[in-house]
Amino acid sequence: MQVVKRIFNFYLNSSIHVALVATSLVWVTFIEFNLDYDKDLFGFVFFASISGYNFVKYFGVAKFHHRRLANWLKVIQIFSFVAFLGMCYYAFYLNTKALILIAILGVVTFFYAIPIMIPKHYLFDDHKNLRQIGGLKVYLIALVWTFTTVFLPVVNNDISINSDVIFTGAQRFCFVLALMLPFEIRDLNYDSIKLATIPQKIGIKKTKIFGVFLLVVFVLLNYFKDELSSALIISTISISILTLVFIVISHKDQSKYHSSFWVESIPMVWLLTLILLR
Repeated sequence: MQVVKRIFNFYLNSSIHVALVATSLVWVTFIEFNLDYDKDLFGFVFFASISGYNFVKYFGVAKFHHRRLANWLKVIQIFSFVAFLGMCYYAFYLNTKALILIAILGVVTFFYAIPIMIPKHYLFDDHKNLRQIGGLKVYLIALVWTFTTVFLPVVNNDISINSDVIFTGAQRFCFVLALMLPFEIRDLNYDSIKLATIPQKIGIKKTKIFGVFLLVVFVLLNYFKDELSSALIISTISISILTLVFIVISHKDQSKYHSSFWVESIPMVWLLTLILLR
């Protein structure tokens, strides 16, 4: 039983789970726009998610303990390096416009973890990363996920960015932002008040109401599109209800896997629902 638990914890801590979630959202985009299967893009997003997330999560830990890293962190570092090589391999097969977008997202990810020089009145001091700019974190993450899972597949397939793509991007932003609210509520026990997270600014109850608003917008944006399938409508309504349940039951002292596994699994459920409804 201990072995199974260690394997599962490695699956979460090494960001394999979040990589599968990101790949699932890319697949949702492929289904919505009737794109042909693209193993290179799927491979890139999967490995980029692992290397990017592990860089953000463990940069601060590794830089202070580089001489005597814990064994689990050494394993994750090696695993992340292998994922980085996989990311580079698949990036070679993407088109130029996609690579430009990836470069921009890469710079944002880099400075999300690495301190940069920003005028003092924007930060607590003048050597902080993007994550530490008050009130920015959750919106920045949602924006990166939106561009990665919606606009990257579109750009790599040379599809013009029309109104349907814009509305899908807006939907994805609302959906990812709603998914992050249980994490924001959980982290109330740990986040500095200077981060000005959504629950810190408006409280848990209003955060949940905000989640309801985001999910309503997420569903309603369907009806602004020129091309719309019944499968997409049913799946977005179903997944909104499921997401709402997890937002409503979220609290500061939630279980270890409530957000890091169950909430993060919702996009995978969305993909499965879409596949079954097609």
